[in-house]
Amino acid sequence: MTERPIVIVSNRGPVSFRWDDQGELVARRGAGGLVSGLGPLVIGTDTTWLAAAMSEADREAASAGVIEAEGFRVQAVSVPAEPYRMAYDVIANSTLWFTYHGMFDRPLRPRFDRRWREAWQAYRDVNQDFADAVADAAPADAVVLVQDLHLALVGPALERRRPDVTAVHFSHTPFPGPDDLSVLPDDVAEELLLGMTGHHACGFHTARWQAAFDASCEAVLGRRGRSFVSALSSDPDDIEAVAASPAAQAARADLDELLGDRAFIARVDRIELSKNLLRGFEAFADLLDHHPRWRGNVVFGAFVYPSREGLPEYLAYRQQVETAAEEINRRWATAEWTPVLLDTSDDFPRSVAALTRYDVLLVNPIRDGLNLVAKEGALVNDRDGVLCLSPEAGAWAELGEASVRVHPYDVAGTADALDGALTMSSDDRRAQAEARRAIVSARSPADWLDEQLAAAR
Repeated sequence: MTERPIVIVSNRGPVSFRWDDQGELVARRGAGGLVSGLGPLVIGTDTTWLAAAMSEADREAASAGVIEAEGFRVQAVSVPAEPYRMAYDVIANSTLWFTYHGMFDRPLRPRFDRRWREAWQAYRDVNQDFADAVADAAPADAVVLVQDLHLALVGPALERRRPDVTAVHFSHTPFPGPDDLSVLPDDVAEELLLGMTGHHACGFHTARWQAAFDASCEAVLGRRGRSFVSALSSDPDDIEAVAASPAAQAARADLDELLGDRAFIARVDRIELSKNLLRGFEAFADLLDHHPRWRGNVVFGAFVYPSREGLPEYLAYRQQVETAAEEINRRWATAEWTPVLLDTSDDFPRSVAALTRYDVLLVNPIRDGLNLVAKEGALVNDRDGVLCLSPEAGAWAELGEASVRVHPYDVAGTADALDGALTMSSDDRRAQAEARRAIVSARSPADWLDEQLAAAR
């Protein structure tokens, strides 16, 4: 840690607010890797956490300034609803996310029209609102830790008002190299990179994303910004406590009864285009088609939860995911065996129970900044389960040597990799599982926080 005051800034905060039956504001702790990683380190401290007010109850909380809630010192940043929607949906989710993950179908998208330019202005305005809120709230000489692509422009705006504070930006996504970044209009790419390099330093989960950032800065700005690499890790105590909870234990017992002596392939993901769920189902279908020994003898459990359903692409993708699962079951299911278990309930204890129980964990993203699920599985699995991992996941840099490689676009190759993982010798399974656990256990969220603070010095 540091002797300097700490301020954390993110789009989604550690708590959200609602009104109870008496009309009183009630706080509820948020979810997600950032909260689970940083939360235990800053609860009960003087750290202030600023995040967007997303609901009317959040907006009421914002009027009260800093609030003590669930052990956090939180301040909701109130921004006008329509500019926030444009900044969040049009720019962060539909433009930057797609650019960073290389997901545009370039003959058709993107297309930057006048309406999109209005959204980019809204993104600027929201970043300015956050910078102003931080400038008003930050103690003297504070370290300000700005999180993720929603807030790339905060640094320069904050510097103008509060030169005494030091702002560090951290990207939880991949970062695009010059070719992928080139889909953005020239002035927007330049403004984005100037915003990021306007922070004291920019952090990334892997050297690959740092190198892409450096290359893009060289290509667009003619210079590099200050950058560093620091991979977030899972909190062993936190995830193991969930695995030991009554809810997870009950879910594990249900899974054990449902599976019997069948093998179990699991995935735990958001229903998010970059996670590559559809090709995962196609690979499982190919496994049943071309490796008939597994018919009746394996279950694919997909514990996946909806994401960004305000965007039409995501609604359509969820429908495709559900259809893919139904088609596999329609073709292969018997009276005694249902090959696909699809759970879209966002039941975290049940998802963790699946991580304790898998024989194979499939993590095959098209591109992913890190992927904490791969690390969480390493910590709680008790069956020497095998990790089938895409090299496009940031976690590959740490876990690739102890995993089975699956190319994200190679459906047949993924099916063969699943077969190889399911038939791997017990000695090899144990060796890989022990190696992954040692790698993940070697780092903690505290290391990640300390490395951001070190970058501010």
